[in-house]
Amino acid sequence: MDKLIEIMVWKRQEIAPLVREVAMSELVGLNQSLPPVASFANALKRPDGRLAVIAEIKRRSPSAGVIAEGVTACDQAVKYRAAGASALSILTDTKFFGGELNDLQTVTDLFRQQAPAIPCLRKDFMVHPIQVLQARAAGASAILIIVRALNDDEIKDLHDAARATGLDTLFEIHNEADLKRAVAQGAQIIGVNNRDLAVFTTDLSISERLIPLMPRDVIPVSESGIFNAKDAARARAAGAKAVLVGEALMKATDTKALLNDLATA
Repeated sequence: MDKLIEIMVWKRQEIAPLVREVAMSELVGLNQSLPPVASFANALKRPDGRLAVIAEIKRRSPSAGVIAEGVTACDQAVKYRAAGASALSILTDTKFFGGELNDLQTVTDLFRQQAPAIPCLRKDFMVHPIQVLQARAAGASAILIIVRALNDDEIKDLHDAARATGLDTLFEIHNEADLKRAVAQGAQIIGVNNRDLAVFTTDLSISERLIPLMPRDVIPVSESGIFNAKDAARARAAGAKAVLVGEALMKATDTKALLNDLATA
């Protein structure tokens, strides 16, 4: 069975008890009632020429199994901040990735108390604007939209909700058809997932093929399959301005050294 379909079926069941109509006025009102968040998009535009690194907090995954089951989100976030991460990606899916929404909340609460803050992406399988409300309330700076997992109306609803709440959106693609749909929706940040979410195989040549096809005003991100400086250098050569790295950084014995190697590749 296509693993992404399996995950999306579960996610829709999981959030079903929470689903309700979310008015644009509610989204705008929430944004106005909360402190502004750091810009995820701006964090990926490094003026120093370094490759931006989005460091991911990920305890486990369907492809890698257990990665770092006992790690707390705050401990890992502090480690990433000290190592020089440009932004964080925080998994909030429990069933498949061992995360939870409270991981995002505790990290953003901590960063408010201990500046500087780093923009955080809510990494989850988004299907309904109620999840955008949750993300903004928990302090996220951005949400993820997996283009292949959604129809065009769902994508538009999520993107509109994100903009209304002051959040950026990372559009995740895997092929040319996904890219065309993301561009049609006005995507400003597009991440190429080098991992095929149907079967969880990884191929960096997917970034090399798709990033050069992106509009010039888009921020290109290469995701998955990046473990060392050589991999990051391939992504940069393809045109990536940022890389999203989870497993390698979670397992690293010297997080700062690896992150620096990735950023300077």
